[in-house]
Parts: sequence; C-alpha cells; structure tokens
Amino acid sequence: MLSLYNTHTRESLDVCYYAHGQYSSKSLTKIDHILRDHRTEEVRHIHKGLLNLLHSISMTLDQPVRFHIVSGYRSPETNAILRKRSKYVAKQSLHTQGEAVDIRIPGYDTRRLRNVCMKLKAGGVGYYRKSDFVHVDTGFVRHW
Repeated sequence: MLSLYNTHTRESLDVCYYAHGQYSSKSLTKIDHILRDHRTEEVRHIHKGLLNLLHSISMTLDQPVRFHIVSGYRSPETNAILRKRSKYVAKQSLHTQGEAVDIRIPGYDTRRLRNVCMKLKAGGVGYYRKSDFVHVDTGFVRHW
C-alpha cells in the first residue's frame, strides 16, 4: 500500500500496487500518473524498485504515512530547465528514468527521514534541508 500526495497538482492516491505476488497494472498506471512531470504532463513508467523503496520506508517508520511528492518523474526538458536554475540538479538525473522521487512527510522531520532512508541502504539519498525534502532513488547506494 502506498499513500501519495503530489504537492504541485494537489492530487492524492491511496493504492495497493502489489498483492498476492503480483503488481497491479491498474495501480501502477495510477502511480505513473500522479508522479508525472507536472510541468509538461508527460507520464513515464515509474520503476517498481522505487515503489518498493517507498513501501520499505513506510514500513520502517511503523506508522501510516502519506508521502508528499515534491518531484517524481521529470522529462529531459524539465530537467534541463531545472539544471540551469540549480547546481543540485544532475545532468543524468534518475528522475528522468522514473527511478527517483523527492519526498517529505508532514509532521516528520526530514533530517530523521533522511537517516531512515540511509539505514535502508537501498539506493541514493539526498537531503535538502532548505527545501525540506529528501531525495531517494534506485541507483548506487550513496548519500549527499
């Protein structure tokens, strides 16, 4: 089960994406839509490993969580625009592959969230204190 809220579109989704040993294609389509590039409306398949990572984070927190999505999928065009504005946007961002998401959980300290994500050792973890979000991805285990 995943609970998602897109901070830009104000859409929310509570969905069971995996049950009885199978992914639900209907649920995956809904997740792809809510994590779309809100600037271009482009939708891309979100990597199942990323969804599993979000699920692992929620299970580790041992409480129901609604992930607020700051950034999910980004089209290459959007990524290029954001890269011009910020030195923190990677040229080959995993957001453009549907393998990264920037999250926060209302009422939960993002520094603590970063620590939880790092302990999972399941991919990349970035902490953006000023913007109040944590980046997680399915790439190599690393942190910044």
